[in-house]
Amino acid sequence: MSAPPQVAAGRGHLLAFAGLSASYFAHIGFFNPYLPLWLKDLGLPIFTISLLASVQSITRVFAPYAWGALSDHTGQRVKLLRFSAAVALASSFGLWWHGGAWWLALVLLVMFTHTSSMMSLTEAAMAQLVAGDWGRYGRIRLCGSAGFLVTVFFAGEWFERFGMKHFPAWAAGTLAIVLIATMKLPDIREPVAAHDAAREPIGPVLRIPAVRWFFASLFFQVMSHFSVYAFFSLYLDSLGYGKSVIGLLWALSVVAEIVWFFLQGRLIGLLPMPRWMLVCGIAAVARLGLTAGLGGSIAALVVAQWLHALSFAAHHTTCIAVVSRRFPGRLRGRGQALFTVIGYGFGGVLGVLLGGAVAQELGYRAMFALAAVLAAVGSLCAWRVVRLERVGRVGRA
Repeated sequence: MSAPPQVAAGRGHLLAFAGLSASYFAHIGFFNPYLPLWLKDLGLPIFTISLLASVQSITRVFAPYAWGALSDHTGQRVKLLRFSAAVALASSFGLWWHGGAWWLALVLLVMFTHTSSMMSLTEAAMAQLVAGDWGRYGRIRLCGSAGFLVTVFFAGEWFERFGMKHFPAWAAGTLAIVLIATMKLPDIREPVAAHDAAREPIGPVLRIPAVRWFFASLFFQVMSHFSVYAFFSLYLDSLGYGKSVIGLLWALSVVAEIVWFFLQGRLIGLLPMPRWMLVCGIAAVARLGLTAGLGGSIAALVVAQWLHALSFAAHHTTCIAVVSRRFPGRLRGRGQALFTVIGYGFGGVLGVLLGGAVAQELGYRAMFALAAVLAAVGSLCAWRVVRLERVGRVGRA
């Protein structure tokens, strides 16, 4: 049977990916901020919570690259997305049974193995669809930010009023919407000729110095941000902020995302991508430093959350652009998977475990201060990429 032809980026196809982005990040928008609070509500200690929160990052060490390699080999990214969404939904029902920390670890392992693959598969398919038009990419990701905003705010209000007991129902409901969204996607594949060709090796790309420093910068930048992803809600809770305020502060960071993704088509061309990485790293240092030093000031936390526009949103687009340029064609799936594995996998695991250990021994403020140092290291790596790219351009002149 012949493979389906590659689909052009029509309005309907862009809307389908916008729907998936909205539903996927709507799930993330409630799950990631409130998972630690639900685990705390179950009576688990901080370090156990950090171990369970790190399961998502652990799956990102192996799952995205395995799924990315499979998608590069078969071209069936959309079918793999549908399968992942279905298994994630089925596994979420295990959250209703309180079988202790080991049972939760198993349930989260199965769920995250499939949801963590969805990011790299979706990014690879979208990068193929928009073909370097980062204005269109920004509009699709804007829908994801909007989905995150809705659930992080309304889930905060819900949990403030009714407690954390409905967390498993929220997990199943949002994953069901994700599965429905995957059913609306066009069956996009790489051109048949590309998949009939010999498998292209990834090693030569990874031996380029600028690529290695790019991944080093990504590692430290994302590692520093896991202080926010895993512990920001617990930190605010320890300072006496209510769940509604916690949800509102999360929502402010997503509003900053939305503003960036709306404007990035006009802004992203102002600087080369490596310089954007450096700007984003400096913004991360400022954001995490403010969170560490002025957590008791709501005004400082608002400023810190607004810096999310650069420290995450602009950084994410920059990384996707770099990966798309360095890993074209049949390397695309593996390149996007490496982005997830190195950043959100290895960086995430170490960030959550190190953060949990420091928070338990020295407190949350010390943990956020350490995160600011990690962001500074990431900025230095980004500066090295800038220098290497500059030398490369001079050498080609």
